Amino acid sequence: MRETRLRIFAVAIATTLLLVQAYAQQSHWSSADDKTAKYIIEMERKWAEGVCVDNGVVAGLLADDFQGTSTIGARFTKADELKDEKGARTAHECGLDEAKVRFFGDSFAVVYGSEHAVGKDKSQPNIKVCQVWTDTWLKRGGTWQIVASHDNRVRCK
Repeated sequence: MRETRLRIFAVAIATTLLLVQAYAQQSHWSSADDKTAKYIIEMERKWAEGVCVDNGVVAGLLADDFQGTSTIGARFTKADELKDEKGARTAHECGLDEAKVRFFGDSFAVVYGSEHAVGKDKSQPNIKVCQVWTDTWLKRGGTWQIVASHDNRVRCK
């Protein structure tokens, strides 16, 4: 009798673990009317435009433990971005070209995007610079913030 109960318990635990893993791996692309995705994309747009104007978006956008990788492979933190946000602007045309949001559960999202800036390269003020990036968003305490980013410079189309 005891052995039967242990087997039933073991099967129940194994089934629960399999269901939890299957649920945790569920993901979906955002829909066009998803309010959270619209917010995330709007914040990504503001960050992209921040290369041209100080719009003060970095303080609320990035988590305190944020870690990014630049187009040249250097690591940067929220403090680095705050300092950069307050620096002089050389770019005069900036914008978000694309952003797609993929949700993994209710509190984790990955955004795949691209942006451009003209004048970002001080040595060539009329050259358009383009990059693609991946940002990792996490919802903590009811607030969505970027916890990680990876940027890659690409040839402009």
